[in-house]
Amino acid sequence: MKLSVVIPAYNEEQAIASIIERTLAARQMIVGESPVDDVEIIVVSDGSTDRTADIAAGYDQVRVIVFEKNRGYGAAIKKGFEESTGELVGFLDADGTCDPRFFATLCTALSDENASVAIGSRMGRQSRMPAVRRLGNRIYAVILSALSNKVVTDTASGMRVIRREVLPQLYPLPDGLHFTPAMSARVLMDDRLTIVERPMSYEERIGESKLHVFGDGMRFFRTIFEISLMWRPAKLFTAAAILCLALMTLLAAHPIEMWLAEGRLQEDMNYRLLFCSLLGTFGVTLLSASVLCEQLHRLWDSRPWLSTFFSESLDRVYSFAGLGVTFVLAVPVLTWLVGRGIWTRLTVGHVDLHWSRVVLAGLLTFALGQMFITILVANLMRFHVARKSTSLIARKTSSVCVLTPSLEPAPEPLATAF
Repeated sequence: MKLSVVIPAYNEEQAIASIIERTLAARQMIVGESPVDDVEIIVVSDGSTDRTADIAAGYDQVRVIVFEKNRGYGAAIKKGFEESTGELVGFLDADGTCDPRFFATLCTALSDENASVAIGSRMGRQSRMPAVRRLGNRIYAVILSALSNKVVTDTASGMRVIRREVLPQLYPLPDGLHFTPAMSARVLMDDRLTIVERPMSYEERIGESKLHVFGDGMRFFRTIFEISLMWRPAKLFTAAAILCLALMTLLAAHPIEMWLAEGRLQEDMNYRLLFCSLLGTFGVTLLSASVLCEQLHRLWDSRPWLSTFFSESLDRVYSFAGLGVTFVLAVPVLTWLVGRGIWTRLTVGHVDLHWSRVVLAGLLTFALGQMFITILVANLMRFHVARKSTSLIARKTSSVCVLTPSLEPAPEPLATAF
């Protein structure tokens, strides 16, 4: 098994010679203490305007790729991956912060855990990362762990090893410095990919940092949410829906208690109930979007889908049986809200109801209608998901039948049989 190490470098003339020599020296240790039996080193000069490319070219055992113009940290790494030949691809920053010998630990962890990506975590006790960046990385890690239901401590580490076979599942990835958090998000959001972390030492960089704490920090934050929305939007929609419904329940508790105790509501309580109804309607909208996104993902992805308890519960709610139960529960509420007004309109010719009752009934009816339409669309998508699965099974069965010789004797010719 071969490891290809990519070193992206942009104006790193002060550090490039040191990191190349350290990586060359680390090859023997990597081969001796991991499943890797060969290591190749590729330096990508990302439009450097100093002597970075010239210095790197002075090492015969290193392949150097030169960009005429600066294309970005991620673009340099992806080009290195493209030109490499190893079954494993890894990268580390050119600024001297990471120890190349740690690739032995990452490759071993990747093999032992049968993981897709191995990351060197800079959040351990041996790390000398600045406090501001450490805080930012912890915030990103908490957010991404919450969205993915997987634990990660360092989302933007600049030292990691990836199996080449999973690169098509990770791409597309951005060209800039947010390449690493985007990769972490993609791995964590896909239930069929796994990530393993090992704590590593992290030193102060050599030369001036290219990272801008606020600008790149906001870009990292935006990248995590964009990847989450593109890859598993159902999780974000479901979390927001639960928040809306929980807040609705909390705010509606006091007005409901007052009405049960006194049989009336103060005028300001009507506005509070209206706001609760809006929260509930928005929560139903988010749940509907979550159901449709989940079905769309199943339709797009031909691999077996890993259902969760919550997704199965939503599937049961967003079915005609679930709609029937919801409708039975909603009819008494609608009757209490506007039943008397409808009756007086039909018998006397006028409506004597407070406006808030009509608005509340309208919002509840809108939620029921939205649920009904979502179920229709979701059932259509479920049908095509089942149809696609059946087609794949039939295709596999057909190919097996063609490739597998029959063990039964061939039928005799008609003349002989008769």
